[in-house]
Amino acid sequence: MVTNASAESPVVQSPPVRKKETILGIYYLTFYRALSVIAVFALWEIGGRIPISPAFPTFLATMAALFEFIVDGRLFAAFLETIKPLAIGVGISAVFGVTLGVSMGLNRLSRWFWEPIWVVLQASPVAALIPLVTYVYGIGITAKTVAVIMLAAPIIVLNSYKAVRHASPSLIQMCRSFQGTRFQEIMLVIVPNAAPVIFAGLRLGVAAGFIGVILAELLITPTGIGDLISYHRSVAEYNYMYAAVFTVILFSALMVGLLEKAEVKYFRPEKEGS
Repeated sequence: MVTNASAESPVVQSPPVRKKETILGIYYLTFYRALSVIAVFALWEIGGRIPISPAFPTFLATMAALFEFIVDGRLFAAFLETIKPLAIGVGISAVFGVTLGVSMGLNRLSRWFWEPIWVVLQASPVAALIPLVTYVYGIGITAKTVAVIMLAAPIIVLNSYKAVRHASPSLIQMCRSFQGTRFQEIMLVIVPNAAPVIFAGLRLGVAAGFIGVILAELLITPTGIGDLISYHRSVAEYNYMYAAVFTVILFSALMVGLLEKAEVKYFRPEKEGS
């Protein structure tokens, strides 16, 4: 007897789409993030009104100083000055760091030569080394760029190296079993498999670059945001000093957050929406 195979085959049902839980119409994650930020600002305001210290202004006074910075244009001029060495330093670190990190992961001789150097650089107290940079590069933009590279490059290099070293062995073996060349193995298997961790290293390198450029502006020569911080600290205008520090933290958090979203979107789509 002939039977209808399609009628007897089991029906595969797609898993139900899990709805995101909300509080007051706001997603849980967004709600709790906003709540934590509000709590920090509230504690800041309380601490300034007690006061914890004469040098600790209230949140509202800091925001008033920030508004004044924005209105008179000092903030934008300072950021333009700060972003120059930051962009150059992070750009050089990204290109050089990824290239060197991948070569370390692929070549044993390169790994033996470079790995100890970058591990020592990552563990060294860079703030103590930055003044030494002035003896070699002076007090201009070159010295500040070098300071950014000193903090950003070790993170990018070592993350790229580890990403390549821990590429999936099963995918590499599959490529070899299909008679893939070494170039195809690197470009079609190892690098794409290592891309998420490499991009995460770039994101961490950008965060370290912000630290480097602010340290350089405070320790080498006061320009940009570092100049705002140094000047208002010297004249005891602490609300303006905290406003400058707040803008650095905010800008850094926004940049790193955007890079994290790009990382999830293009390299870790399974985490999107979590």
